[in-house]
Amino acid sequence: MVFNVSLGLHNVQAETTSEKTNKFSLLLADTVYVNEKGNEILTSPCSKAVKDVAYSFNEDEEYVPVAKVESKIVDVVPTKATLRSDNQEMSKEELRRQHQAELARQKNEETARRLAGVGSGSGDGRGPARASNELVAYKNVNDVPFARELVIQVDQKNEAVLLPIYGSMVPFHVSTVKSVTSHQDNRTCTIRIFFNVPGMPFSNDSKLNSQGAIYLKEITFRSKDPRHSSEVVQQIKTLRRQVASRESERAERATLVTQEKLQVGNNRMKMMRLSDVWIRPAFGGRGRKLTGNLEAHSNGFRYSTSRADERVDIMYGNIKHAFFQPAEKEMITLLHFHLHNHIMVGNKKTKDVQFYVEVMDVVQTLGGSRRSALDPDEIEEEQRERDRKNRINMDFQNFVNKVNDHWSQPQFKGLDLEFDVPLRELGFHGVPYKASAFIIPTSTCLVELIETPFLVVSLSEIEIVNLERVGFGTKNFDMAIVFKDFKKDVLRIDSIPSTSLDAIKEWLDTTDLKYYESRLNLNWRPILKTIIDDPQKFIDDGGWEFLNMEASDSETEETEESDQGYEPSDAEPESESEDEDSDSESLVESDDDDEESDEDSEEEKGKTWEELEREASNADREHGAESDSEEERRRRKVKTFSKSRAPERSSFKGAPPSKKSKFR
Repeated sequence: MVFNVSLGLHNVQAETTSEKTNKFSLLLADTVYVNEKGNEILTSPCSKAVKDVAYSFNEDEEYVPVAKVESKIVDVVPTKATLRSDNQEMSKEELRRQHQAELARQKNEETARRLAGVGSGSGDGRGPARASNELVAYKNVNDVPFARELVIQVDQKNEAVLLPIYGSMVPFHVSTVKSVTSHQDNRTCTIRIFFNVPGMPFSNDSKLNSQGAIYLKEITFRSKDPRHSSEVVQQIKTLRRQVASRESERAERATLVTQEKLQVGNNRMKMMRLSDVWIRPAFGGRGRKLTGNLEAHSNGFRYSTSRADERVDIMYGNIKHAFFQPAEKEMITLLHFHLHNHIMVGNKKTKDVQFYVEVMDVVQTLGGSRRSALDPDEIEEEQRERDRKNRINMDFQNFVNKVNDHWSQPQFKGLDLEFDVPLRELGFHGVPYKASAFIIPTSTCLVELIETPFLVVSLSEIEIVNLERVGFGTKNFDMAIVFKDFKKDVLRIDSIPSTSLDAIKEWLDTTDLKYYESRLNLNWRPILKTIIDDPQKFIDDGGWEFLNMEASDSETEETEESDQGYEPSDAEPESESEDEDSDSESLVESDDDDEESDEDSEEEKGKTWEELEREASNADREHGAESDSEEERRRRKVKTFSKSRAPERSSFKGAPPSKKSKFR
């Protein structure tokens, strides 16, 4: 038999002065299983941490602490990271810190394995990948995370999708999911999940077939929360793409260096065609540039113009990433291909090839007469531009859909090709090269495809991300991306607005990328050189934890307080500091001046010109003036120079000194 014993206390009086917090409620429960051998408390393995058992309701948009109650089963104490607290940002920050701490441990282990095993710059840094037939999400029932609500959840760590079926959370490994779609109507949102079953194109019958097994082919859910539905669908797609990319990276791509010959398709293949598109980089020559046609064939694309010498072939096997970006706030609709190996476009060697169409005229006549916003001709022209943009986007979308269907055939399974669409809501402004641009993440990359040179960074090749110049009062910060190949230069994205900091942290944490924060820009070349020269010392000294500034925040604050300028509070410390300054200045003067200054400081009660100057500058500072004395400017220069030289004092060049960091 099973017994559930629960004790509920309502409106219990607490010893608090506030009327809003002097009452609280408490529910204590246990479930006991009685059998022939005895009894077993089923709730004993459950977590009794405060963040897992306590929450607070907030009806007046103020934080309501929970009173402390002592009990034999659980203690309820005030906490900020509550489950249903209105302060959701603090709760997310705590969860993000815990996840980042776990990522730091995993990243140090992966880096140590790579440096100790095959050296820097080789491998994907994820360790040995699991075999594709090991589709086990959890080895034990106790490993399944506890779900408080019966909603679809995605477990990024175990690469599983938890689906509520008949009142229970049933886990599925993400490799069993073939595709997921969502459809939203007026009131509800429908989510359809398709699974890999024997007989389908993407399934491996030899690994899936099992005698007497029953397979789930499709499942449909309806939800009244469209926001949660869209987030779940995006998380499943992203996780599925990451797992498929990791598995595909196991196979060596030896045949991609030498390009194969294009196999021209039949009449059905010729239907996949885009007409009158431009190419970047453009062909050389002084003649007038011409538009061309992009055609998809059996094993690659071919772009050609009316000139015989202007032709480019792109093999499917050479495509690393494919992107489709419709025109929303831009002037062009584009298809972009990031390649494994370089190809020649005219006389230019490139890894990025782009095909685009301008949805509206980039150049407009400014000398014409002004038109009214209600002018019928103006309204008709705007409508024509909208229709043209929608038509071009639809033509590109139809081409992309046809190509995706062609890539779904079994012979292209190992290439893992699919057009990726950038997520504009996660974009941010920054300077990756010389000009400011709008940088947009995708499920697999970080891209900027409008301005040249293009930016395409594969997330699987990133080791860590360091956010530099982060601090209070700064309007922007920088992002330093360190690749797993330590011989590659660190990519810097400068001048990112500080308003995008939280969104970038959330995106990095969601994609399982470890990030650090620092207040200074680091010189990464000597840092990476030190790691390559002595990887064992880097591993022994804690790996990347030398970038963790949180451990030495207290020491940094003490140093900054000692470096701040002199701020007098009353007359006594002012006289003491003036005596110290006068003593320090007397060391520079001659011997005769030393004797005179000593006699004046001991015998005379009057104030010198230097003391009067300091008092005047202090008075100006109190009234808001920014004028400083010459001595204070000289002292500030010395302090600034010492700060700029501080990272070079440690043997680990570029890293700010820290007493708790062993790697120096």
